[in-house]
Amino acid sequence: MSAPREPLVFFTDRDLGTRFPDILTEAGLNVRRHRDHFPPDCPDEVWLEAVGKNGWIAISHDTRIRYKPNELAAVVRHRARLLVVIGKAPFPQLAKHFVATALKIAEFVEQHQAPWIAKVYRPSMTELVKNQDAAGGVSLWYPPKKS
Repeated sequence: MSAPREPLVFFTDRDLGTRFPDILTEAGLNVRRHRDHFPPDCPDEVWLEAVGKNGWIAISHDTRIRYKPNELAAVVRHRARLLVVIGKAPFPQLAKHFVATALKIAEFVEQHQAPWIAKVYRPSMTELVKNQDAAGGVSLWYPPKKS
């Protein structure tokens, strides 16, 4: 018998606004909001350190974070786990899709050791036509897969 998994704790970056974390919380996910722990102008390296030390899983909408040397270094140095929500849509819609993808996200987290950055995708339009509550996908972005 395996040990019970600890519940995942998600940390939402300030770039996701207020409704995104509220929707995740309403869905039963354990969420820590940027505004409850840091000032609005807090550098990303600082909250990435806290995410790593606390074992939280960060969620951001900033697709550039992987390309900023100081922020990528903070992910690696502090063994952070970072999910980047991909797509241009209203944040409530992105949050709804994130919740629908929560099981895939939990599986991804269990299968990957920190540090990492992963992309969380919305379901395709074809999938949404078939099922409004369709799950999206999760794929590793950093470190790159070895060939």
